[in-house]
Amino acid sequence: MLDIDEILKKVQKPAAYTGGEINSVVKDKNAVKIRYGFCFPDTYEVGMSHLGIKILYNCLNSRKDTWCERVFAPWIDMENEMRRTNTPLFALESRESVRHFDFLGFTLQYEMSYTNVLNMLDLAGVPLRSCERGEGDPFVNAGGPCAYNPEPLAEICDFFTMGEGEEVIHELMDAYIEWQNEGGKRIDYLKKIAKIEGIYVPCLYDVEYNEDKTIKSFAPNCEEAKPRVRKRIIEKLDEVVFPEKFIVPYTGIVHDRISIEIFRGCIRGCRFCQAGMIYRPVREKSSERLASDAEKLIKSTGYEELSLCSLSTSDYTKFQELADKLLKITEKEKIGLSLPSLRVDNFSLELMEKVQKVRKSGLTFAPEAGTQRMRDVINKNVTEDDLLKSASLAFSGGWNTIKLYFMIGLPYETDEDVEGIARLSEEVVETYYAVTGGKKRPPNVNIGVSSFVPKPFTPFQWAAQNEREELRRKQKLLKNAIHNRHVKYSYHESDVSVLEGIFARGDRRLNDVLIRAHELGCKFDSWNETFSPEKWQQAFDDCGVDPFFYTRERDYGEIFPWDFVDIGVTKSFLRRENEKAKKAETTPNCREKCSGCGANRLCEGGICSVGT
Repeated sequence: MLDIDEILKKVQKPAAYTGGEINSVVKDKNAVKIRYGFCFPDTYEVGMSHLGIKILYNCLNSRKDTWCERVFAPWIDMENEMRRTNTPLFALESRESVRHFDFLGFTLQYEMSYTNVLNMLDLAGVPLRSCERGEGDPFVNAGGPCAYNPEPLAEICDFFTMGEGEEVIHELMDAYIEWQNEGGKRIDYLKKIAKIEGIYVPCLYDVEYNEDKTIKSFAPNCEEAKPRVRKRIIEKLDEVVFPEKFIVPYTGIVHDRISIEIFRGCIRGCRFCQAGMIYRPVREKSSERLASDAEKLIKSTGYEELSLCSLSTSDYTKFQELADKLLKITEKEKIGLSLPSLRVDNFSLELMEKVQKVRKSGLTFAPEAGTQRMRDVINKNVTEDDLLKSASLAFSGGWNTIKLYFMIGLPYETDEDVEGIARLSEEVVETYYAVTGGKKRPPNVNIGVSSFVPKPFTPFQWAAQNEREELRRKQKLLKNAIHNRHVKYSYHESDVSVLEGIFARGDRRLNDVLIRAHELGCKFDSWNETFSPEKWQQAFDDCGVDPFFYTRERDYGEIFPWDFVDIGVTKSFLRRENEKAKKAETTPNCREKCSGCGANRLCEGGICSVGT
C-alpha cells in the first residue's frame, strides 16, 4: 500500500483519493487470480456519477477470482504532487500501483478524455503503445460509446469491447484464466478473445490508404479476427444483474444520487444523435424490477434523491405505472424523484406535480433547433406548439425557470434557423407573461447552445462540420438576435467542438497526434482552464496531419474507419435518413412505424422488442 497521506494534505479535494467509502469492495489480493483496474479518464467527481462504472464494478466483484478497483484521473494539483514524489497511479480500494494489474479498462464517454487515457498510463508507468508492452504489462482495454470508432486509440489500447458489457466481461475474464493455465504469450490471449463476439483487437487488422488519404482497405491479418465485429447486446434487462449497493462518496460528485436505468435504446431516431442509434433496439425493464432495485438502493445508500436513467424517460411504455410505484416508495422515505429527458410533446403537469411533492427542481427541455424546418431536418418530431404548450403548463404549475437545449452548426442550417433560437426562446418568455399575467416572479429562460459534431453511426456521419470561425460567427449572430433580458445564453467553445469532431470521425493516423499532444502537456481537454488549442495545433503540425481532413464532408462511397463494426443499424438506413434530411422529411418513431433500420437482427429470432 502506498503512503499518500502526506501529499493528500497538499491537494484541494483529498477525499477523491482516499478510498474506503461505504459499499466499496476490498478483497484479499492473494485470494484472487485477476486484478482489474476500472479506469475513468476524468476526475473522481465526474467518474463516480457514471452508472456504467457502478454496474461493471458490481459484475466483476461478484466473481471470487477477480478484484475490480476504481482508478480516476488525478486533478492537476494531485498529479503534480504524484510526479514530485514519484507516486505511481494507484487504485482507490488497495492504494496499490496499477502498474502490474492484469487489466486496465477505460470507459470512453467523450473524445476529449483521450489525452487523460494517455496521462493515466504514463502515471502508471505503462507503455503508451500496445506494441511496446511486454508479457508483464497489463492489458489495456476500452469500451463505451466512443469505442464504436476505436481507431484514434487503436495503437494505444490492446482491445476494445463493442456494446454492452455485463455478459462479455465475464467471457473475457474466463478466457484470461484459461490463458493463464495454458501459459500462453500475450498475443495468444489477444487472438483467443478476438473470437468472442463484440471484441476488437486492432493489431490483428491492417489498414491501407489511398493517395487522397481516404481508406483503401481494412482487413484482418489472421484467422482469429472477424471481418465484422458485432456489438454485444443484453436482450432481457430483467435477467441481468444490477447492483443492490452503490458506493457512497465522502465528497460531493456531479450526480450525487441513485440512478436506475429504466430502458436502453430510443424509439425517436433523431439524426444527430449517436446514442439513439448505437443503443438500439429499445429494451425495457419491468416496473416491478425497477421498484425492487430502487428500494434496495435507497436502503443501502441513504441517498435522498432517485433519478431515472434513459435517453427519453417518458417513452417508457408503462411510465405512469412505474411513476406511481416509485412515488409510493419515495414519498414514504422522503426521497426526491428526478425525471430527466422529458420530451416537450408529452409533458405532464399532473405527473410533475406528483413527482415534486418532496423536492421541486427546474425543468429542462430540448427543442434542439429554432425553426420547424430545422427540427424536421434533424427528425426531432416536435413542434413549436408542443414546446409552448409544455411551457404554459409548467408556468401555470408554479415554475418560473426553464432550461432549453439547442444546437448550431447542424447540416443544411441557415442563418434564419440560428436566429430562430432567439425568437423561440423569447416566445417562451411571452408565454410566461400570458399565463401568469406578470404578477409573479420574473421568468428565467436559460438556453444552452452546443455546436453540432458529426458522429459515427448517425445519418449525419457524412456531413461536414462547421469550422471554428463559422461556429463563432453563428454564436455571435445568435447573441445579437436575443433582445429579451429574461433569456440567458451560454454556449460551448468552438475549439473544443471542432477537436471533438476530428477525433469522433478519426482514423489510426490520429494516434501519433494524440501521443504528441500528451507529450506537449494536453490533458483535461474538456475543461476550459486546461484546454490549449495552441498545443493541439502544434501536435497536428509536428505529425504532419491536416485536422480539417476529418471535418470535411464525406462521399457515400468512402470507407469509414468504423465500417467494420456492426451495430445492427445498417449503413443503407443511415444513408436514406440523410437523404430525407436534405428534403426536411421526417421519419415516424419506432412505435408508430418500423423504419427498417436493421436493429431487429440483434434480438433472438430477429424480432425487435420495441413495444412488446
